[in-house]
Amino acid sequence: MRQVHVIVTSPRVTAGLLSAEAWALLTGPARVGGPDLADPVVAAVRRAGVDVVELATPSDGDADDDLVWLAPHGETRWARSLAADLVASDRDLDVEVVPGSYDLPGARLLDLVEVMDRLRQSCPWDREQTHESLARYLLEEAYETLEAIDADDREHLREELGDLLLQVVFHARVAAEDADDPWDIDDVAGGIVDKLVRRHPHVFGDVEVADADEVHANWEAIKSAEKRRTSALDGIPSALPALAYADKLLARLGQAGLDGVPAPDGDTPTDRIGAALLDTVRAARAAGIDPEQALRVTLARYGEAVRAAESSRT
Repeated sequence: MRQVHVIVTSPRVTAGLLSAEAWALLTGPARVGGPDLADPVVAAVRRAGVDVVELATPSDGDADDDLVWLAPHGETRWARSLAADLVASDRDLDVEVVPGSYDLPGARLLDLVEVMDRLRQSCPWDREQTHESLARYLLEEAYETLEAIDADDREHLREELGDLLLQVVFHARVAAEDADDPWDIDDVAGGIVDKLVRRHPHVFGDVEVADADEVHANWEAIKSAEKRRTSALDGIPSALPALAYADKLLARLGQAGLDGVPAPDGDTPTDRIGAALLDTVRAARAAGIDPEQALRVTLARYGEAVRAAESSRT
């Protein structure tokens, strides 16, 4: 039986960087072929001194010779499909697909950046967008991601995280065009990498911690030193939902030793309900419960009860 090895390569890895297994096959006794001698992988292999003959498909050539066939650079899916078809059509052909190069984790992020660049250049709608026009989509995608988490729908969550990631890449692409202060996705990624390293000295330095609470305390201490805030209110996003805002505010007051500051009094129904809600958030914090998430869970269950009641009436 004729043995054919099909070497496939990632389009995101330099053509000449091949795995040890691939090089062992290429420098072995079998003949080496490829569909196009101008292909980047074929050219790199030839420069390394390997003789490559031009063969349109792995089934071409001498039927008695084993073959190592270099698939076109980056055409991994097509090459695998071709190999499967060859196996199905020729029982005397033993075909094995060998990865010549592998994607590193995060490699598809490069594809997203490339697609975003093309959209920004070629799509009329994408070209018109600004940070301000995109703001509502960022908020919508964040809420849709939360909805997927609440529903415990992993497939939906994967999709929504992709939509949310698109917003990050989109904003970074818009920022790269700023005439006065341009920055891009690498600056965004570099900033968060530097921040994570700084704020995890127990991982990237020689600081020792006893537990997660101490990690959190160190994070807040480092963050406070970096931000140099003059008020416990500084840095709390005003656009947060009210329960989340109250939770964040009470956390900041506790860190600053100001949790004893009384809430303002009021005699109107709005004042009394607001004070009661604030007390509820305070009670939730004391119990270690996220009040925003607790209400979301309750509302989801309430929605199911409403649907059940509607169904019973029909």
